[in-house]
Amino acid sequence: METVPEKINFADEEKNTLAYWKSIDAFKTSLKQSQNRPKFNFYDGPPFATGLPHYGHILTGATKDIVTRYHHQLGYHVPRVFGWDCHGLPVEYEIDKKLGIKSPADVQKMGIAAYNAECKSIVMRYSSQWEDVVTRLGRWIDFKNDYKTMYPWFMESVWWAFRELYYGGHVYRGSKVMPYSTGCYTPLSNFEATQNYKEVSDPAVIVTFPLDEDNSVQLLAWTTTPWTLPSNLALCVNADMTYVKLREVETGKVYIMMLALVSSMYKDASAYEVLEEFQGKALEGKTYKPLFPYFEEMKTRGAFKVLCDSYVKDDSGTGIVHQAPYFGADDFRVCLANGVIKKDDKEICPINETGKFTSEVPDYEGQYVKDADKEICKRLKAEGRMVSHKTVNHSYPFCWRSDTPLIYRSVGCWFIHVERIREKLLANNDKTYWVPQNVKDKRFGNWLRDARDWCVSRNRYWGTPIPIWASDDFEEVVCIGSIAELEELSGQKLGKNGEVDLHREFVDHIVIPSKYRPDKPLRRISETFDCWFESGAMPYAQKHYPFENKKTFEKNFPAQFIAEGIDQTRGWFYTLSVLSALLFDSQPFQNLIVTGLVLAGDGQKMSKRKKNYPDPLGVMDKYGSDALRLYLINSPVVRAENLRFKEDGVRDILKDVLLPMFNAYRFLVQNVLRHEKENGVKMEFSDEVEVKTDNTMDQWMLSMTQSLILFVRKEMEAYHLYTVVPRLLKFVEILCNWYVRVNRRRLKGEGGAADCEMALSTLFHVCFTMVKIMSPFTPFITEYMYQNLKKSVPTHANDPDKASCHFLMIPQPKMEMINEDIERAVSRMQQVIELGRVIRDRKALPTKYPMPKIVVIHKDPQYFEDLKKLEQYVKEELNVRVVEYSSDKETYNVTVRAEPDHMILGKRLKGAFKKVTTGIRKMTSAQCEKFVESGKCQVEGHDLITGDLRLIFGFEGTNEQYAAHSDNDVLVLLDVQPDQSMQDEGVAREVINRIQKLRKKGNLVPTDAVVAYYRMVNDTGLGNIMNKFGDFIRNATKSPMCPCQWTPTKVVVEETLQDVKGCDSVHFTLAFGSESDLPSRVNVPVEPMPCLNLYKKAEEGGAVRAIVLKENPKNETNGVLKNMAQVEQFARSVLDCEDKTQKFEKCGDAFVLGDGVTAAANSNQMIPHKSYVNVLSMNDSNYGTLLLENPVGQNPLTMDKLEHQMKNLFNRVGDACSTKVYKDVNLTQEVSSVDDLQEARAVYCCFSSTTN
Repeated sequence: METVPEKINFADEEKNTLAYWKSIDAFKTSLKQSQNRPKFNFYDGPPFATGLPHYGHILTGATKDIVTRYHHQLGYHVPRVFGWDCHGLPVEYEIDKKLGIKSPADVQKMGIAAYNAECKSIVMRYSSQWEDVVTRLGRWIDFKNDYKTMYPWFMESVWWAFRELYYGGHVYRGSKVMPYSTGCYTPLSNFEATQNYKEVSDPAVIVTFPLDEDNSVQLLAWTTTPWTLPSNLALCVNADMTYVKLREVETGKVYIMMLALVSSMYKDASAYEVLEEFQGKALEGKTYKPLFPYFEEMKTRGAFKVLCDSYVKDDSGTGIVHQAPYFGADDFRVCLANGVIKKDDKEICPINETGKFTSEVPDYEGQYVKDADKEICKRLKAEGRMVSHKTVNHSYPFCWRSDTPLIYRSVGCWFIHVERIREKLLANNDKTYWVPQNVKDKRFGNWLRDARDWCVSRNRYWGTPIPIWASDDFEEVVCIGSIAELEELSGQKLGKNGEVDLHREFVDHIVIPSKYRPDKPLRRISETFDCWFESGAMPYAQKHYPFENKKTFEKNFPAQFIAEGIDQTRGWFYTLSVLSALLFDSQPFQNLIVTGLVLAGDGQKMSKRKKNYPDPLGVMDKYGSDALRLYLINSPVVRAENLRFKEDGVRDILKDVLLPMFNAYRFLVQNVLRHEKENGVKMEFSDEVEVKTDNTMDQWMLSMTQSLILFVRKEMEAYHLYTVVPRLLKFVEILCNWYVRVNRRRLKGEGGAADCEMALSTLFHVCFTMVKIMSPFTPFITEYMYQNLKKSVPTHANDPDKASCHFLMIPQPKMEMINEDIERAVSRMQQVIELGRVIRDRKALPTKYPMPKIVVIHKDPQYFEDLKKLEQYVKEELNVRVVEYSSDKETYNVTVRAEPDHMILGKRLKGAFKKVTTGIRKMTSAQCEKFVESGKCQVEGHDLITGDLRLIFGFEGTNEQYAAHSDNDVLVLLDVQPDQSMQDEGVAREVINRIQKLRKKGNLVPTDAVVAYYRMVNDTGLGNIMNKFGDFIRNATKSPMCPCQWTPTKVVVEETLQDVKGCDSVHFTLAFGSESDLPSRVNVPVEPMPCLNLYKKAEEGGAVRAIVLKENPKNETNGVLKNMAQVEQFARSVLDCEDKTQKFEKCGDAFVLGDGVTAAANSNQMIPHKSYVNVLSMNDSNYGTLLLENPVGQNPLTMDKLEHQMKNLFNRVGDACSTKVYKDVNLTQEVSSVDDLQEARAVYCCFSSTTN
């Protein structure tokens, strides 16, 4: 394995991984490897390429990629082909905007061929951006062999499907009131009409309809669509409800309306007088005066009368509903049933394709219907026909493409019978598996139960033409199912040079001779298919079924898996289901994941115009795709709930999951390399062989890994991404914050080489397994880790079939390695440690500072047995000296009281919350304990359960020794009164922390040899702590410590000034080096350097003795001793003897000046104790002797001369440096007086450069 850098840029490394995948053609290679495996069939719903991909697409793309990658790694062959929806309103609407097209006449003017050419030119406008985003997401899917709904072979399969339906009796032509887009001038299907509701304000008017039998009595009808009033042909009441005739007191006018709704019109009962009450049935058949004269001739045919139907309710309006049969589905049904209109009648629908009134309503001709509301209301008010004019706020459908209000109008369309196969659809739906299940049963199931016939025709141009050729009177109709059939029946060859196109401009002109009436040829109808029909046909159309791949399709139908957003329950999921039921009597898929909607951070729909969401590519380039994938999948959106997208959430995944995962991997590699270097071994690992270890934490981590495999396999079989991803994230947290954390010393080799190898093998196995399990979810970081880890696995290192972690299989769980007893024991250990940490946090006691003991209180002896196996980890993690066990909390005077959970109970109890709170606070300690045991209690008549209460532990009387905390299972007491030695150890740990941070800042790896230098400012005891815990600090940091105040001679890595408890600040310096680079730590010799004595006669008698050192500093011969002349010159100077008559001569091993001192000379006389001090230079480890007086008893050294003497001693005179002298080797006690020098037998000198 190679060294891993200290830091990682995830986004940049992902791009490197993409380049690697491209270099080995990873996706294609994986398909080649799996081609003989069982097939896992997947359908990818086709998006439109006329818009850029958003987070909803990224979410479903990530979901599909995870599931398909996972199944490939389960041992399946998983082809994945991208598809494009190319036809329909999304494309046409863009062209209409671009070219300023306002109506079908504009298209006819420019020609369908030209119009479709424009459409075709923008179909793939954003295809490259789509491919960029999908690829950047890490999704493996085939773009080169894609399918497009505009491909002729795809369109031909659509023709085949429709022909099957037509001749199977599932298609009919008819007029129905349909949702209609005036912006796109085409009808929409019912499910399309539900895709874009908005809150709008519309006029709400009440108008009068005078009865023919008595014009003074007027029926009151309410509507929110005044523009439909010119087309009114009837009124409708509920036959079984009570109506009243009333007189308005103020005006004297007489009105008829529903009794239940009178109060909504008249707030004051005194404003009206009830004249008569009767059932609605009494009004049936009564005729009235029309509002407008436009269709008065219809009166002779039974129009303008009162009808009865139960759809009239008492929840709004007046209880009398105005009927415009060609603008409302219920209106049409009621009027048709009562003979007001007939199926073969001319329709009373006076608007054109763009929603403007025609000449049939001359007063408003050319006005858009919604714009005409104001003028119509104005007229009715002027004519006295309007009683009330208000506005109402309500939810109204808008066109999902043009974003214009939909209207309901009668349209001649081609329909597929859906209502009569509802039971079949429901039965097929029961055979499918949905995640989440409630969407299948409720949202989709309810839609199927109320399914209506599907309008599949569109009055548009860019789409697959409906393959119906018919005579003008529709007496003769042919439905075409293939290109060959059309060529055969028409006698015309399609296409040129083998290129066939089935769009309108290429087939509309083709005629088919009539079999019965030669003068009435069959021509194609003008409509095209609803583009949802095409996407619903993609399972077989993408295979050009049945013209090609017939056996392949039939063998692999239905799909084993699909996934899309919840908006597709009434879209793609529905159309797939309808067509599959009719064509194959089957459901189209077996398993389905429904995702929710990704909204902007403010809860609004994401909008490019509002710019209320960050660019997806920008987010991926900032945080990486793995982070975005995990953020989306680890959210409520995979349970079909909505997600408010927050960029901070992506950042948190990177920080809290991916970075720790990387750090654990990096720590592994560092210590493998360290172990190899220190022990001269080469570590190799196996993907198959079980790790042999007797360490409990190793066994636990290996057990947890196998439990994870078991869980992932089980939950992924159920497509439960929402349970798998949280478990994976928890596993990363367990690995990093528990296994690696509590085993750091073992992994660093502090427990010996054998134990270290055991721990490293465990960690490698866990990381390697994690890579395989997580690779479908985080394809990039797992590949990054794998490419380095596999170098230590001989079976993988150079095997092309294992060139990527995505070529590996998901491992099978090794059940024999799962140890539930160990998992339980470690869980209990974690429980105690977590509780202890909470206590430390509450008391502001950093873990660096040891505490005397922790007491674990529990009633189950097995709990203690489990914990004792792992007691050492509890001690280390909580930094306590002793762990005690007890089953009796009374021994420690522990009490417990209860507090309510305000959020839970406040919401549930509402008004009773205050009273219950008082009762909870009155609970005794015994009652609280009983609650813990049973998990329930009753307070003030309300049943409370676990989670409703918070238990707070305290102590009877005064307690300063312990602090308590519990999770309602185990109680933990922490002794919070450390002694001085514990406090000192805490300070030593502070120093360790500073040095480790400096190593990290310097990007050092464990094998980097460095020395830690330190200098203290205003020491108040830290020096003593450093001396006391020197070995402890050294072992923890793997760095020799040197108390120095100079710039090291070797390269400095990092330096910093840090506050440490016990000292205002400490200057730490890390420099490359090792033990051999440190100044000598041996005690400086007590004896001075070897010397010669110099004598002269003293005036008062006796002799004066001076000293010349033979070498000073050590191993440097004193230049004074080069020759006798030099010695004499020095002697006369130091003994103050300028008299040349005083002869200088050698006397044994001494030298004398003048007569009369020979007897006093003693060459063996030592330097007096207080006349010298030995000095160690901390800069170069040399030492020498500093004379404090010379001659003896005379010429004492003063502090102002000390620096010069030190520089002179170590040959630094002239150097730009400052000098400091210390009494101790740790440089904590600076020499401040000559007395300090006299009392010390040795001092320590530091020279610090005064230049940069």
